Amino acid sequence: MNDAVATTDDAAVPTDDAATATEGAGGLIDSWPRSHEAWERTKRSLPGGISTGLRSAMPPHPLFFEGGAGPRLRDLDGNSYLDYVLGWGPVILGHGHEGLTRAVAAQLPHGATYGAGHLLEAEVAEMVIERVPGAQRVLWSNTGSEASQVALRVARGATGRDRFVKFGGHYHGWTDTMLLGYRPGPDGELGLGSRGQLPRALQEAAIAPWGDLEAVAELLRTRQFAALFCEPVLCNSGVIAPPEGFLEGLRQLCDETGTVLVFDEVITGFRMSRGGAAELYGVVPDLVTLAKAVAGGYPLAAVAGTAELLDATTAGIVHAGTYNGNPVVLAAAKATLEALDEPGVYEGFERHGRDLASGFARALAAQDVAATVNQVGPVVQCIVGVPGSRDFEDFLAADQAFYDRLLVQLLRRGIFTLPGGRWYISTAHTDADIAATIQAFEGALATALEDGRPALAQR
Repeated sequence: MNDAVATTDDAAVPTDDAATATEGAGGLIDSWPRSHEAWERTKRSLPGGISTGLRSAMPPHPLFFEGGAGPRLRDLDGNSYLDYVLGWGPVILGHGHEGLTRAVAAQLPHGATYGAGHLLEAEVAEMVIERVPGAQRVLWSNTGSEASQVALRVARGATGRDRFVKFGGHYHGWTDTMLLGYRPGPDGELGLGSRGQLPRALQEAAIAPWGDLEAVAELLRTRQFAALFCEPVLCNSGVIAPPEGFLEGLRQLCDETGTVLVFDEVITGFRMSRGGAAELYGVVPDLVTLAKAVAGGYPLAAVAGTAELLDATTAGIVHAGTYNGNPVVLAAAKATLEALDEPGVYEGFERHGRDLASGFARALAAQDVAATVNQVGPVVQCIVGVPGSRDFEDFLAADQAFYDRLLVQLLRRGIFTLPGGRWYISTAHTDADIAATIQAFEGALATALEDGRPALAQR
């Protein structure tokens, strides 16, 4: 049985007669010469040859693409892939979605931006408010990092306090203020995330362990903290669902101490359910940051929350941005949210996520590989080397070197997925795509094991 996913699909992706798949024995891709050539070229004009540092982690080297359609992408070498990267999450409807493309094309002749109001700002804000529990107002922004910054500023203005609490492994953007405790630094500690970051940023934040309600209570009851930020599902570091009662406990503690509760739903928003994780778990935060899925791949972010908090941005708290409320991206957002409202979307997300996760788990068990596969809705996480992974520390203990080998074998079989073990599913993925991906995973795993088994984490 050939475990390779087809590497050419002219009906599904743009074609180029000059580009042919580079395949070796058994229909597997052996190399990516045009991508490598493009990478060498871009290194002469872009630092590292990439537009964001996270892309440099893709083994064997960054790939370059010419286009895509539905759940597939086509690279410069003519290889077609089932795509589970989805632009690192935003492409929730798949590539070239007809309704999304039509909406953006209809807006383009009317201009790129106005520097003034237009009705799409309110129309899409009303759609967000109708979906997100507790939302009464929406601030438009452009990136999740910006949204986190304004959420913190609003919380500080409302409480008169300066510091905030976040959790180890949770990601709220790359700014000096927020890039704390995401990954261990050179000293092994959860502190600053980058060279050039101001050391005093650590004085503004307290980093708590995810799931430890007592530790959070000890911090918040000092009444020093303006806000508590969390990913309600820890998607950036293992797709770890909150322990039972934990989010409810955070809500209670924030109410008790006058702390603003902020859910970072950049990943979970409109993905885990129609109203995001706040709806899924039945816990209403004060503020929610949104990005990624909200506009189907176009650059849009938002802060949604109470009128009491967000109306302060017209009364002394500054929130600015030339591109805020851009009509082109808001046209994309309207089309995206409408598409996600189609019958069966979230049931399909859950089914495909569950099927992909169970298929991976079966394949790993059949090879007697110690691993954990987590899944919440259309997001799946494969943690190799750690059976029964429960927390951020377990995620850090995974054998990422082995997973990199597995990832390359998946690429050879026409599967494009993220380093680190996270998989995103779009509305365009079908039952057949999921089945083909599981088959490719089985073959990729068997080949990766030929070079050694993953290290078992010592806990």
